[in-house]
Amino acid sequence: MEEQLMTEPVVFEELPAAEGKVGRITLSVAATLNSLTLEMVDQLQEKLNAWSTDDSIAAVFIEGAGEKAFCAGGDVQALYKSAVEQPGGPCEYAEAFFTREYRMNYTLHTYAKPLICWGHGIVMGGGLGVMAGCSHRVVTERTRIAMPEVTIALFPDVGGSWFLNHAPGKTGEFLALTGASINGADAIYIGIADRFIASEHKDAVIAGLCQQQWSTEPAANHARVRHVLRPFAEQSISASPAGQVEPHAATIAQLLDGDDIHDIIDKITSQDTDDPWLAKARDSLAHGSKLAALWIDRQLWETRHAGLAEIFQAEIMLATNIIRHPEFAEGVRALLIDKDRKPAWQYQASRDVPTALLDQFFTPPWRENPLADLG
Repeated sequence: MEEQLMTEPVVFEELPAAEGKVGRITLSVAATLNSLTLEMVDQLQEKLNAWSTDDSIAAVFIEGAGEKAFCAGGDVQALYKSAVEQPGGPCEYAEAFFTREYRMNYTLHTYAKPLICWGHGIVMGGGLGVMAGCSHRVVTERTRIAMPEVTIALFPDVGGSWFLNHAPGKTGEFLALTGASINGADAIYIGIADRFIASEHKDAVIAGLCQQQWSTEPAANHARVRHVLRPFAEQSISASPAGQVEPHAATIAQLLDGDDIHDIIDKITSQDTDDPWLAKARDSLAHGSKLAALWIDRQLWETRHAGLAEIFQAEIMLATNIIRHPEFAEGVRALLIDKDRKPAWQYQASRDVPTALLDQFFTPPWRENPLADLG
């Protein structure tokens, strides 16, 4: 196992149980905080497909190597390289990555067998897409979640249009616009996690899963997973951190109660507050791409009643159009390549963005959606 963790980007194991087996997936690129590459996405898809029809595999446990992160997202620098090498598109690597990543996310969301995600440490971007798609999502005292795509001119994708629209009140849109950081308690409140379990119990959780006499019926096995996780969650209640989102829900509702998205942006960015969490959220939106803020808002609005397959079809359209536009490359350059933190955004104010330009991001760039076969 240790040698595998040093050489393979994703490690797959089949752990024997009292009856049946538990599949174990370890994202194993700790040096890059287990960020997803196209190779890793393809390996995950292949193994999930294989295990879905393997009667000996009853449940799947997904984790990240190391203590720092479950998964910090996709390999954004590879996406940047694809965008700048093929300006205007098609950006072959980036578009293939998004298409296959979203397909893998859809597989997770619709998987019949129990998927247990151990969401320890940093969970961002593509990592959040993996965690949100699992059926039993565990967070710990060190879970740190953020969707800071507005700072690099992207949008909360990988199913974000689904789970943010299902968050209570206006909290999902606030998190999408501001990239505010949240913890495990927040994740449970907004519905992207199910249980808080202290990280010290991880080995015992895996041992508990391996003590089960698994059934061939997925519904019965979901019950067994809950049976294993429940006592550890009960033992961990005192270790749970205080949340930020729920205590700020009333303020968030006021900030998002604008006449239009421009008014909402003004409300958030003009706050005079000593609250460090709100102040950081304010500053993130103030320094982020105003063009991105507009497409984030519109994407959430247009998908608010959409089904899961429609969500990913809408996301691949928006992601493809974004990757072909220079705003994304400039955001990544400023934050991750040159690291000067001085992006030259195309528009300094959201009201300066032409409606016709925004419309282009919601216009299909191809004859057939590459995820048209979902659902």
